[in-house]
Amino acid sequence: MLTMIAAAGEGNELGKDNDLVWHLPDDFKRFKQLTTGHCIIMGRKTFESFPKPLPNRRHIIISRNTDYSPAGAEVVHSFDEAIALAKEDSNPFIIGGGQIYKIGMNYADAIELTRVHGRFEADTFFPEINVKQWKKTNSEFHAKDDKHNFAFTYERYERLE
Repeated sequence: MLTMIAAAGEGNELGKDNDLVWHLPDDFKRFKQLTTGHCIIMGRKTFESFPKPLPNRRHIIISRNTDYSPAGAEVVHSFDEAIALAKEDSNPFIIGGGQIYKIGMNYADAIELTRVHGRFEADTFFPEINVKQWKKTNSEFHAKDDKHNFAFTYERYERLE
């Protein structure tokens, strides 16, 4: 099972200037809960957006730069290489960014999407989910509150056979 995990606005916005455009503590907790103990596959910019590698996860970075070798991560140069490195994990996660999600759409079995209810200025976007290829299997709404400036919905999609 290969799962893409992302938070995206209603216009599929992911972020701007290599950062998220919202702060949703419950979504961060869910991301941590789902990905801890697993491989996380990402692009270089996504990795560099973290202050340090995320604990208890194997970081696999896809980069065209053959000289790139950050501490705490493994670097590969193709999506196929990333999947090969993660093959012993029963559920590796694709965590971004935009280009990696676009490629990952062809490989993923499931999508864990936090749909943030709003429109945002962004320079990075999640790919459109084609309803002929994906079925929404779960949806859980969370209202805006004192810790969350935006309402959001956890959505799970599974690839159709």
